[in-house]
Amino acid sequence: MEKLIIQPTHLTPEIKFSPDENIFTISGMSAPEDVRALYYPVIEWMNKFHEEALNGNFKVFNENNPLIFKIDLNYFNSASAKFLFDILLGLKKVADTGIPSIIEWYYEEDDIDMKEAGEDIAELVEMELKYIIKPSQT
Repeated sequence: MEKLIIQPTHLTPEIKFSPDENIFTISGMSAPEDVRALYYPVIEWMNKFHEEALNGNFKVFNENNPLIFKIDLNYFNSASAKFLFDILLGLKKVADTGIPSIIEWYYEEDDIDMKEAGEDIAELVEMELKYIIKPSQT
């Protein structure tokens, strides 16, 4: 399956999905002017990934080598939150095909709002997230 790589800007995150390398990251800032233009290709990619998973094309992922999905955002706006929810719903579908998956949600130690945002999304998607504290930038 083709990689999905979207370069970051000052308002958009870096998005890098590469199943062959077990790299699934969304990092940086997510406050795009046109949220649909940024995230629709990501949702489409997730749908194709799910389809391929249903066909058993990702035998590389197992209990010893789970799919690791990292969300490391400094900030995201409410429009981005809806798409993060959609992306994680897509990942839940992939996990439901039997692919072991870990979602890592990064936040700065003093940014409780970011941790709570992850908890809220996790509850809505009904998936467990692994919360990882990163050093404060201050």
